[in-house]
Amino acid sequence: MSSLRDVVAVLDTLYDPRWADDWDAVGTVAGDPDAPVMKVLVAVDPVQAVVDEAVAIGADLVLTHHPLWLQGVTTVAASSPKGRVVHTLISNGIALHACHTNADSPTLGVSESMAYALGLQDVRPLDPDPLDPDETTARGSGRIGVLAQPTTVSAFARHVAAALPAHHSAIRVAGDPDRPVSTVALCGGSGDFLLATADAAGADVYVTSDLRHHPVSEHLERAGACAVVDVPHWSAEWTWLPVAAKALTERLPGLDVVVSQIVTDPWTSHLPSR
Repeated sequence: MSSLRDVVAVLDTLYDPRWADDWDAVGTVAGDPDAPVMKVLVAVDPVQAVVDEAVAIGADLVLTHHPLWLQGVTTVAASSPKGRVVHTLISNGIALHACHTNADSPTLGVSESMAYALGLQDVRPLDPDPLDPDETTARGSGRIGVLAQPTTVSAFARHVAAALPAHHSAIRVAGDPDRPVSTVALCGGSGDFLLATADAAGADVYVTSDLRHHPVSEHLERAGACAVVDVPHWSAEWTWLPVAAKALTERLPGLDVVVSQIVTDPWTSHLPSR
């Protein structure tokens, strides 16, 4: 039987906390390191619905991508939503651990998981980490690869919609819908900081989330600029969950790891344009 300490040791090997951005808050939020862990629920967001699911299935640990807090707090009273999450966890003996930006860049990380979910081949970091001493580690921001068969921007966008988990939000496309696509760059989560990098790397299309009007507009003004596909943040990062679950079960045989199917994307509907 594994302890929370054992599970965290495996996670720290896969997603070293030292790889997290300075502003981030990764690691164990709640839980006794010596407590036994037999069942883990993996999810994107540590929201109440996910914690309630953990209680319902008898999980001992919730592993999320997003942290519960990114800033310091002075209370965890159950009268606040996040305080209620903490109370629910502790009162049911459930630990909470987050792997956020430390899980974005490595092998078996968020961007790599998204790349394989979209069927890319010859996948490599879009922006390799210059501090990574081991070339075989292939750590870096985003990913770039090629499709098995060339397609068009329009057809590729439909492929993305089918490959990512269902949601109630919208997938947006910028660029010529008939442009040929064979090289794809992407970044799980908010990736506008890699838009120019994707273009310079020769990508035909760049897939990421949370894109704003002005950066995309200015990007498309450049001759030959790659097309852009903007997907819901939650759906892009959900692709990491089954990868993380498999990595845990391979390294800790006997551990029961469940991937949450709850859609925690905050957008609950969208309206088509006229």
